[in-house]
Amino acid sequence: MPCDKTALFDFLSVLNEDLPKKITLVAAGGTAMTLLDLKPSTIDIDFTIPGCDRLEFEQALKSNPPGYKVDRWTDGCVFCQRLPNDYLEKSIRIQEFSQISLRALQPVDIIVTKIGRLNERDLQDIEACIKKTNVSEAEIKERALLVVQTYVGPEEDYLYHLNLVLEKFFKK
Repeated sequence: MPCDKTALFDFLSVLNEDLPKKITLVAAGGTAMTLLDLKPSTIDIDFTIPGCDRLEFEQALKSNPPGYKVDRWTDGCVFCQRLPNDYLEKSIRIQEFSQISLRALQPVDIIVTKIGRLNERDLQDIEACIKKTNVSEAEIKERALLVVQTYVGPEEDYLYHLNLVLEKFFKK
């Protein structure tokens, strides 16, 4: 069952009540796209969480399972790569709860993390990010060349995926 923006906010409102301190959650992937109104819903919930907030999030999540798969990574890791250290300051503020500061990755960071895995759904999401936010080829390439250095797997695989994306969406 897809998770839309209302369901995400409902889940986070419940979680918020169980947190002993203020934490930051940065939505990634389809979750970020849903919060940024780039797609209507997501099939799972994805966050990258600052390491200092991870334990509190895990404890609150254990007490309040959302009924959706929740993928979580730490300190700018998403899927199989790590974003540059400025990912948090570049992320987009979505909403402040009493105990949760909710942010979303900026569209170019969504794109470069999806390039790592690059399945058919990732291609659709990349296309939506490019078309709806006007992310440029140069922005993607610049950010991706920072991410490729931390890619878990052969660097040439990431670069191959990057070139496929750039060819598909920018070379006419």
